[in-house]
Amino acid sequence: MRLALYTGIILAGGYACLTPALAADPTGDWRVADGVANIRVAQCNGSMWGAVSWEKQPGGRDENNPDVSKKNRPTLGMATLIDMKKKPGVDQWEGQVYNAKDGQLYSATITPAGTDQLEIKGCVMGFLCGGETWTRVAPPIPLSPANAMAKGAPKPTGAAPKAQGTAQGTAQAAASQGTSQGTTGATAPAPTPAPKTATTAKPGQKGAADPVGDICLLPEIAGFAH
Repeated sequence: MRLALYTGIILAGGYACLTPALAADPTGDWRVADGVANIRVAQCNGSMWGAVSWEKQPGGRDENNPDVSKKNRPTLGMATLIDMKKKPGVDQWEGQVYNAKDGQLYSATITPAGTDQLEIKGCVMGFLCGGETWTRVAPPIPLSPANAMAKGAPKPTGAAPKAQGTAQGTAQAAASQGTSQGTTGATAPAPTPAPKTATTAKPGQKGAADPVGDICLLPEIAGFAH
């Protein structure tokens, strides 16, 4: 069975600082440095999260996870960037990264470099650090509708508008139409339905071509973020 090889940050002493980031949106799909997977980054209840949205070789399992109950879980849809908070005054988010190569969590930062690159840096004990650069493969995605489900989110107020007309008015209209048909002996032709148009899936929208969809709705992320 194939081993999971996602977010495999190489750790080494004396890691050089990453280049300063330009103001940019870190959300969207990103191809990892070795090209084996895409990571979808989205804002879920105020934090940035990332999950595997595509695999070069489908069917990966989290075999290196020290938790026996998770060793057989699919890597597709697995969270890799965890609860990353924006740092004040800079375009950088910090939290944790899950390294499926060794099944461990590391403190990490993500920093947009322009609009099409995302730099990720992970550290062990605060000083043994390593990193890599991911490349954008899909545009930024809007805030998840799941954010409205978060605790403390404002709820809609006011009653829903009532439908116009009454059942009595509907019955009278139907009776009038029946009388008219009986007088003329003919029925009006049914309106021709408008042709259906193909719809294009929005970024982050779950479908046949995108089995992951909105990562904020993934149980692992929804349970933590909400």
